[in-house]
Amino acid sequence: MNGNKSGVNGAATLRKIIHVDMDAFFASVEQRDNPHLRGKPVAVGGSRERGVVAAASYEARKFGVRSAMPSSHAYRLCPHIIFVKPRFDAYKAVSRQIRKIFLEYTPLVEPLSLDEAYLDVTQPIIGPPSATLIAKEIKQRIREETGLTASAGISYNKFLAKVASDVQKPNGLTLVKPDEALAFISQLPVEKFYGIGKVTADKMHSLGIKTGADLRGWPEAKLVQLFGKSGRFYARLVQGIDERPVTPDRQRKSVGAENTFSQNLLQLEEMQAELDVIAGDVAERLHRLNQQGRTLTLKVKFSDFVQITRSLTLHQPIKEQEELHRLGCELLEGVDLEEKEVRLLGLTVSNLDLPDANGQLSIPF
Repeated sequence: MNGNKSGVNGAATLRKIIHVDMDAFFASVEQRDNPHLRGKPVAVGGSRERGVVAAASYEARKFGVRSAMPSSHAYRLCPHIIFVKPRFDAYKAVSRQIRKIFLEYTPLVEPLSLDEAYLDVTQPIIGPPSATLIAKEIKQRIREETGLTASAGISYNKFLAKVASDVQKPNGLTLVKPDEALAFISQLPVEKFYGIGKVTADKMHSLGIKTGADLRGWPEAKLVQLFGKSGRFYARLVQGIDERPVTPDRQRKSVGAENTFSQNLLQLEEMQAELDVIAGDVAERLHRLNQQGRTLTLKVKFSDFVQITRSLTLHQPIKEQEELHRLGCELLEGVDLEEKEVRLLGLTVSNLDLPDANGQLSIPF
């Protein structure tokens, strides 16, 4: 496979990368299989009273409903929303269909979850030499064989392909050519950058960094000073440089989620309630990745930025929200809070293994 070590203007042959992302995947499968749900706001997971939304249909998104949102909040935003119990066997079956399509075009397929993957089609097995035409073929075959739509982004690296796939959702197709990359990056909000979450984005906003163009105006040394080694990565991304290859045997070491609170927490009951939301987020990600783990780690950061972790390892793997919440609360009870204010809580599941033992999925997708 050809390299891509010289960025936008270098002499090396650029890769041809496609990022395929299914549209509202879980909810779309439910609407496909149940005609009564079509055209209606649907939330997969949770209930009106508790839990977390694992996925929301586009009809629900119009009301502001998003994945990882507490179900009670989703209900307040959209009182006529329909909650549906997840059917992960159905979602995994569709994922297998989609992955089979991918592998007909290239062996270089890197799944990120049940509903998205990178494909390196620099040297495709079949199909036209154009990555854009291959992406169109793949989208058409997904529609014909599953009845679902997907969006695709095409570019010369993973960062740009992934961002591009989100530009024209649903059922979108967006190409970012090498000579268009810097202009495309310049107008991107920093929240769209790989590795920039809410906390980092808020910090950037406070510094006046709101777009790729703003970020490009900062020297790499200053970004490293402000954001550690990630600053070097950001400095390269704004120049259109992302050398990460598509890795078929990519294996995740842990799955987690955390929340930094707008107001520090003092009461144990408040912390337990927040852990329930975080546990729901972790459970949703584990299900999406078709994984489970035996080690749970609680992360607590206090208002003075002192951070501690507590872990436990179990004989049996865990992945359900209720169990994650219960064990997370047990770990929290072992923390000497000393009436300190808590600014962040997080849960991470590690020591992962795949629940499917039939060998059909060597990589969770």
